[in-house]
Amino acid sequence: MMTTQVIDEIYALFAAAGDEYYGENATQLQHALQVAELVRRAGGDAALIAAGLLHDVGQLIDDAGHAAERHGTDMRHEMLGNALLKAHFPPALTEPVRLHVDAKRYLCAVEPGYQASLSAASLLSLRLQGGALYAEGRAAFEAEPYFAEAVLLRRCDDGGKRKDWVVPTLESYRPLLEALVVSRP
Repeated sequence: MMTTQVIDEIYALFAAAGDEYYGENATQLQHALQVAELVRRAGGDAALIAAGLLHDVGQLIDDAGHAAERHGTDMRHEMLGNALLKAHFPPALTEPVRLHVDAKRYLCAVEPGYQASLSAASLLSLRLQGGALYAEGRAAFEAEPYFAEAVLLRRCDDGGKRKDWVVPTLESYRPLLEALVVSRP
């Protein structure tokens, strides 16, 4: 797939389902844009900003974003998103996407009060995702090469759920994404 093709595919997913709500105050697109902006403000590099933008792209595939609310199932959106992205982008973008759910589970296990701060939709998904990580899971997560980036992404994920916050547009991220696409033979 050429550079513009994968980005066009991602943008088409946002066009098709980005205006939908998934149990939060923000739409899927608002959430993605807000998380990217929060990562930028937190000092994240280009790949992590893009990860912020694309961390929930798996929610837009096969109606995965509504699976928890409507069907009580976890569609593993982090894995759906990672599968779409990993053939085209570097691990510095794709690994935080893959790990952002485990980051939530990790923070629930190690940070007093974190779980109580989660939205109702995040609490529902947490339950479906297996709850807080046990000691073995915490150690494995801490050993991940993109552990710190995933935790930062998760914290920004929690903050990116505002109803009317105006942030840069999706189209403004196209050059960033184009610069990050990995050429494959």
